[in-house]
Amino acid sequence: MENQTAKEGQLLAIISHFWIIGTLISWLLNLKKQNSFTSFYIRQMIGWHLLLFLNGWLIYNFFGGFIKWILGGILAIFWLMSIFGAITEKERLIPFFGEYFQNFFRSL
Repeated sequence: MENQTAKEGQLLAIISHFWIIGTLISWLLNLKKQNSFTSFYIRQMIGWHLLLFLNGWLIYNFFGGFIKWILGGILAIFWLMSIFGAITEKERLIPFFGEYFQNFFRSL
């Protein structure tokens, strides 16, 4: 049963990984169906976009470009891990932050 839910929500879960607009499109299209697999990845990507914003703005302003590039590389690895999970139909949390994203954005 869970595998069927993942199959049905896989496309929107993958779309949610492409820029903030993809996350928004996935969220809007998932409002009616409320697929749990898609919702999982929408929550992950909203949190990832927040981390990306904080890295670009806060980290860069206070710690400089070198640290921003290092953290940006780590965030890119997190993104790759997440999209690989969506492609393989497995719910993979983003390391360190994934559980917080799931709890904080659980109403989505």
